[in-house]
Amino acid sequence: MDEYKREYAALDEEFSFVQTLIQARTRAGLTQEQVAERMKTTQVVVARLERRGTRPSTRTLERYAAATGSRLRISLEADVSQVLP
Repeated sequence: MDEYKREYAALDEEFSFVQTLIQARTRAGLTQEQVAERMKTTQVVVARLERRGTRPSTRTLERYAAATGSRLRISLEADVSQVLP
C-alpha cells in the first residue's frame, strides 16, 4: 500500500506541474502556437511540455516562462515522509 501512495503522490505532483504550465499560458491569453512562436519552437513542442510524462530542461522552462510573461521559480521542500538520520 505504501508504494501505491508514493506512486499516486508522484502523479499528483506531475499533474500539478502540468496544470501550472497551462495556467501560465491561459493567464497570458496565449495559444500553444503563440507560445511556440515566442519560444522559437513548434506548437508540437509546447503540447509535449503541457502533457504528463515529460521532463523539460531548466532552459526550456525558462523560455516557456518568458513566453508566458511568468517567472520560473524552483524550490526544494522538506519531504515529511522521509526521516533523516
